[in-house]
Parts: sequence; C-alpha cells; structure tokens
Amino acid sequence: MTPFLESHQTFFAQIAGFFIVEDRILRTGGGLISKTEVENLWETAVSKMCSVLEDQFSRMQTANHLLLIKDYVSLLGVTLRRYGYTVGALLDVLSKHRDKYHELLLSDCRKQISEALAADKFEQMLMKKEYEYSMNVLSFQIQTSDIIPAFPYVAPFSSTVPDCCRIVRSFIEDSVSFMSYGEQLDFYNVKKYLDRLLSEVLDGALLKLISSSVHGVSQAMQVAANMAVFERACDFFFRHAAQLSGIPLRMVEKGKRQFPLNKSRDAAEEMLSGMLKTKVDGFMTLIENVNWMTDEPSQGGNEYVNEVLIYLETLVSTAQQILPPQVLKRVLQDVLSHISEKIVDTLLGDLVKRFNVNAIIGLDVDIRLLESFADNLAPLFSEVDANQLKNALAESRQLINLLLSSHPENFLNPVIRERSYNALDYRKVMT
Repeated sequence: MTPFLESHQTFFAQIAGFFIVEDRILRTGGGLISKTEVENLWETAVSKMCSVLEDQFSRMQTANHLLLIKDYVSLLGVTLRRYGYTVGALLDVLSKHRDKYHELLLSDCRKQISEALAADKFEQMLMKKEYEYSMNVLSFQIQTSDIIPAFPYVAPFSSTVPDCCRIVRSFIEDSVSFMSYGEQLDFYNVKKYLDRLLSEVLDGALLKLISSSVHGVSQAMQVAANMAVFERACDFFFRHAAQLSGIPLRMVEKGKRQFPLNKSRDAAEEMLSGMLKTKVDGFMTLIENVNWMTDEPSQGGNEYVNEVLIYLETLVSTAQQILPPQVLKRVLQDVLSHISEKIVDTLLGDLVKRFNVNAIIGLDVDIRLLESFADNLAPLFSEVDANQLKNALAESRQLINLLLSSHPENFLNPVIRERSYNALDYRKVMT
C-alpha cells in the first residue's frame, strides 16, 4: 500500500508521458507507428492500470488515500483525452469505488463529530473578536441578522455547532473533490451522500448525546437552541454543495426539504419539555393544599399556581435569550397543556371528594392567571402563536366554565358540547 501511494504520481506521469510521445510520433513519424498499434498499446495500458487501481482501491482503508489516487487518475484522464485517448474505463473504476470512498469518509466524520460533541460544555459560545464571528457564524450563514454585533458577543449556540459545521463543510468539499471527474458532476450524488451524513451520522450522534449526556434544564435548553441553529446551517450545507457542483441555487431552494436532523431536534425539545414538566409537577403538588370547601374564594390565586408562575416567568426570561420564538412556543405550549391536564385530573380524581363553588371560583382565578401569563408573552410571538399558547389551557378552562355554568346539563347536548366544551373528554367528565 505505502509503496504505491509513494510511487503513484511517478507511475501515472510516466504513462502519460509515454503516450503523449507516442501520439507525437504517430503524427510526425511518417508511418513509423500506426494508429492501430497505438490504440492496442493504450488498451493494454488501460487494462493494466484498471487492474492495479482495482487491487489498490480494494485494500485502502483511508478516504484521503483514495482521494490522492483519484486526483492523479483524473489528471491522467483529462490530459490524455486531449490527445484523443479514450479514458472511460479509468473513470469507471473511480465511479465503482465512489461508495467505498464515501463510507470511509462517513466513518471519519462519525469519529470527528463524536469527539466534537464529547468536548461540548453546553455553554453559550463567547466570541471576542470580529474574525471569530466571521469564522464561526458568517462562514456557515447561521446569523439571524446582517448587522455585525458588538463584541464580546455571546452566541445563542455552544461551540459544538461551528465545530460540527466545519466537519460537514469539509465532507462536502471532499465529496465533490472525489466526484469531480468526467464531463459533469452530478449534484444529486453529492446530495445523496450529504443526506446520509446529516440524517445518519450527525442526527444519530446528537440523539446519542441527548439520551446519555444531557443533565438538567440549562443543558437541555442549550441543546434545543443548538438544534434551531443547525436548521439554518443545513440550508447552508445544501447551498454550498450546489455551488460546488455548479448548479443554480434556485434549483436547490425550489423544493422544500425535510430538516435532516428532525429526530434529534424533536428529542431535544421533548427532553426539555419533560424536564420542565417534572419541575412544574413539584409545584403542582401544592394543589393538595387547596381548601375545596372554603368559605371565600381565593382572590390572588392559590399557592401552587403562584409558585408555578414564578418558575415559568423566570424560565422565560432566560429561555428567550437563546431559544428561537417557535421553539420556546412549542415547549411552553406543552408545559401549559400539562398544567391544565394536572388541574383537570385533580378535580376529577380521588383527591377531591367534594368541593363548593368558592373553590371552583378560586380555580377560575388560577386559570385566569395562567391565561394572563400566556397573553403577556404576545410580544415574543405572532398573534396566532400567542393564541395557541392560551389554547393549551383549554381543557381546564372549559371544565371550570362547565362547573360555573348555570346550565351544566347543556354538556349533554352534542352541539353545545362541540362548540363550548370540545377540549373535554366526555367519558372522564361523566364518570
């Protein structure tokens, strides 16, 4: 293996030189050698080169070694094609080993990505100089604004994002380099291997990280924030691949791609939501202290809801610094829905044997406070998103409305039930 790597340049250069001389003799030698003789000689040489390449490629276990050999084979092909020699068989050998090259390249990237993720401290990345911002943000087009920030700049993502972006960009460039031979570079082959890197290698590594190495809300929040940045980075990766492949960007951007890291993105958000719901559950246990037969309704909300609101408001003040609005909205919607479900389960469960209207009015105040919390987040979201947040409380809101209604029997009317109580489970309420 090593001898061929060391000698392949000389090997191919001597062959190229020999056949350039043969072509010259054919053209100027006055019949010293015939065209048929040169063609037969070339066919024999091609057969021998193909045999050598097949043997050497089959033994190689390093992607860079295949790339080095490929560069000189393609150079030989380009050079001798100008002299009229057919080089298709040599290029076919390269095509035949394209999958092997990319398997080795994917293996290299898998190791590099694992090392990058293992080194992550789940902390927002600090950039002190503009060149750091250019190197870690602008070069991957993951900025959210065209305005250069003031320095030092604290990014919403951790160092693992630009580290992984560099690995992916290098993969794209190496992939294009290996397949840059012949007449036309096929972008869809480049895209095929890029899809595998993102959806199998990077997504898989992130899933493993999320399931084994993320501890606590702050780390889970950082990973969720990273995933949002990776979404922008993936758009850059496909544009970069298209540019290197020489196809118009509009052809890449025309079709809407599925986010290739959607499994790890969903897992990150589910983990963050799960941790937040566990935290909230600790405060929700205080609902056991509610006086269900109170003489006067609570005016400022029960203890449990005030503790929950303090936690949620503190959470939002931190989360909005690094989480994009859509991610924050999805997570909060899940948490508010969980709180609503807890209130309903408590009222309809074994804990509450009986209650009076004052206790229900107190719960109405609690839900109004939660709805007000959702309303106050409107500046962070669109009107539609803000309404969806509030609607996450629909089950508990509709149950309280039913219990305070002067005509609760209307719940039995399917038309009214669908219009006013569609978030309630009929069987659960009737039981």
